[in-house]
Amino acid sequence: MSAVPAAIVKAFGQLGDRAVLGVAVKSIAVTLVLFAGAGVGLYFALAQIFASPWFAGVLPASISGPLVVLVSLVVGIAAFWLLFRVVALAVLQLFADEVVAAVEAKHYPELAERARPLPLAREVAVATRALMRALGYNLLALPVAGVLVFTAIGPAVVFLAVNAVLLGRELTDMAWLRHCDGEERANPVPRAERILLGAVVAGMMAVPLLNLVAPLVGAAAGTHLVLRRIGAKG
Repeated sequence: MSAVPAAIVKAFGQLGDRAVLGVAVKSIAVTLVLFAGAGVGLYFALAQIFASPWFAGVLPASISGPLVVLVSLVVGIAAFWLLFRVVALAVLQLFADEVVAAVEAKHYPELAERARPLPLAREVAVATRALMRALGYNLLALPVAGVLVFTAIGPAVVFLAVNAVLLGRELTDMAWLRHCDGEERANPVPRAERILLGAVVAGMMAVPLLNLVAPLVGAAAGTHLVLRRIGAKG
């Protein structure tokens, strides 16, 4: 039987811990600030474009102003829906050590003593690679989703499948990198469990409000899966 459901239940149970709450506040705040900053930048960029001589000669000011606002909102909402999981996970990885350490301290104290926290430069490098991977694979999935757009559910299934694989890897690597002793590719969690965890978290990230804590739940659950395997090996 898969250990994923039990790991997710334990992860939800630890959301009230002070350390996890601290990471939640920081990661959510940084993610929302990034999207807000991008939205403001998009608005001013569109305002400059619509104020250019070409557009000014075609569209009167009474139309171009509201049009800038409308286009900014539509593009901003679409970008938030498509990129939230990617950006939120990348931001979380900057604070991942704190989530993993909190799970270790509460449930696996004997393994916590053997953990090697990642230096900041390493965390930034891991987060950057994860972000590039997520953007790349989601961009590759766009044509497939486009072909299936008339099936209504097709694009959602495509992106769910892609992100299930990506999230399953990233969420378990957060803990594994602290215990791997240089063997980064030897993640002990079976591929099927990683994909199941990624699918559950990807589904959670599609639900408003729940998507704010989904990366934290995934990181904590991934830690349980990794440390359970390490503990079983002695």
